[in-house]
Amino acid sequence: MLKRFGLLAVLLPLVAAPALAHHPMEAMGLEPTAFSGLFSGLAHPVLGPDHLLFLLVLGLVGWQRSLRSALTLLAVGLGGSALGLIWPGLPAAELLVSLSLVLEGLVLSGRVSPALLLPAFALHGYVLSGSVIGWETTPIAAYLFGLLLSQGLLLAVSLKFVQRTITSQQRLWIAGALVGVGAAFSWASLVG
Repeated sequence: MLKRFGLLAVLLPLVAAPALAHHPMEAMGLEPTAFSGLFSGLAHPVLGPDHLLFLLVLGLVGWQRSLRSALTLLAVGLGGSALGLIWPGLPAAELLVSLSLVLEGLVLSGRVSPALLLPAFALHGYVLSGSVIGWETTPIAAYLFGLLLSQGLLLAVSLKFVQRTITSQQRLWIAGALVGVGAAFSWASLVG
């Protein structure tokens, strides 16, 4: 019984905070440079519980088992980030990111097609680009490179470790938890 809830016990503290615009540059008072942009890109997905959960659970979905699939996801996310830089201000973007956790839970439980996660991944990239609007080209490029590296590492961890240690029964528990967490984040986004 304890083993069944082991991963949930690890993941639950990550989801205790509501979905935020999580950007380390503002908190540390850093100016946009190539180094700070790279650092921010590396840290950004890790500091947001919604983005972190989304990336880690992707390995459980089952359709992205090859390097090619992971590279496709990274390209889709980077495309979403580029779109966010070109066309910022998508209404309710953070709400949609929260709802993407619900979607991921439904995919994990086999209720909807995994193909719906591609636009959700692009949406995550879109939202992650919002914090660098107005920066110069070099810090933005460094940020996007750092973002690509950190998301690639998280996907690799998801594929290599998370996927292999979770049973089918645990997948259903995680799917239910994702739906609940996504719904809670969505509610917080609506009322907060």
